[in-house]
Amino acid sequence: MGEQMLPIFCSTCGTPFPDGAGAHLCPDCGGLFEIEEDYFTNHLIYGQEDSGSPARRSASAAQVSLGEGWTPLVPMEVFGRTVYFKCEQLNPTGSFKDRATVVLVNALRRHGVTAAVEDSSGNAGASFAAYAAAAGMQARIFMPAYASGPKKLQIEAYGARIELVEGPRSAATEAILEEVAKGAVYASHGYLPHGLAGIAEMASELVAQLGEPPGGVIAPAGHGSILLGLAYGFEAYQRAGKLETLPALIGVQAQACAPLYALFNYGEQAAEEVKELETIAEGIRIRTPYRAEAVVEHVRRSGGTMLAVGEEEIAAGHFALRTRGLYVEKTSAVVWPALEKTLASLADPVVVILSGSGLKQACL
Repeated sequence: MGEQMLPIFCSTCGTPFPDGAGAHLCPDCGGLFEIEEDYFTNHLIYGQEDSGSPARRSASAAQVSLGEGWTPLVPMEVFGRTVYFKCEQLNPTGSFKDRATVVLVNALRRHGVTAAVEDSSGNAGASFAAYAAAAGMQARIFMPAYASGPKKLQIEAYGARIELVEGPRSAATEAILEEVAKGAVYASHGYLPHGLAGIAEMASELVAQLGEPPGGVIAPAGHGSILLGLAYGFEAYQRAGKLETLPALIGVQAQACAPLYALFNYGEQAAEEVKELETIAEGIRIRTPYRAEAVVEHVRRSGGTMLAVGEEEIAAGHFALRTRGLYVEKTSAVVWPALEKTLASLADPVVVILSGSGLKQACL
């Protein structure tokens, strides 16, 4: 993303993102910040003179980067078709979150931030801890006490401080907001839009690796940032006249906590009634996705859909993936039952996003 400032404005009142990076919501109206649409077209389509990670794109020596991006795209024969698995678990900290974190951390550095807090069930926290360490920034991660042990160890290994919070995933967010009210800088991967600029680059990566746009992309969805970032990227290609039909985006949630699925299929009231129950797909246990309406809108625009899968299906998917040499965490395994259910309806080539490494969980 280079040294340029992202064009970020409040989606409700238009207020520009304030100097100092101290706001996670618009200080004027409380609205969510968004990146201007034209940025994605200008940067992804017309601004790429070379390929590389989000940070390496402009080859600035001042940028922090750990080599994120350009993960392998592995073709496999499954269910009678060739399907391409995008191995995001091979990013530096073991998840797709690195694509987003590198953009956010570099933005914080430009604003002079030397310490920040983040809430996470594990992957975003590990990613932020790593990039903060590389940037010389102090990180404090609020995470649910139930989070996987290896994720906690990984965060601590980078030198970050962990605050374990009892209760559901949402309790960690409530706890961190108390710290933010006291003046802590909130490096939120959910509230702040910076990371979507990094995730959007996966769209151009897929086009380059495949030699053509995908017909469909299947991805796990908690906040839905993979879906939203891909949508921004592919829609930029469409606006530039380089893509006629958008790839169908298929988002997958666990039935135990599926607000995006409920909103897409049954409406706002159904989404409000969703409970946050326990699931082995801990990385997508998000009761209130901050950009739910936008995610649903872009998935619908793509001709895709939202699915919810059960615990037994997730476990079976995890087995199917690891016995094919793809060792991912159980959150990533939600894609397998979704692939089985939707493959017949998707045009080639079909891409499946593997979001996190199996090394982040302590057991099979």
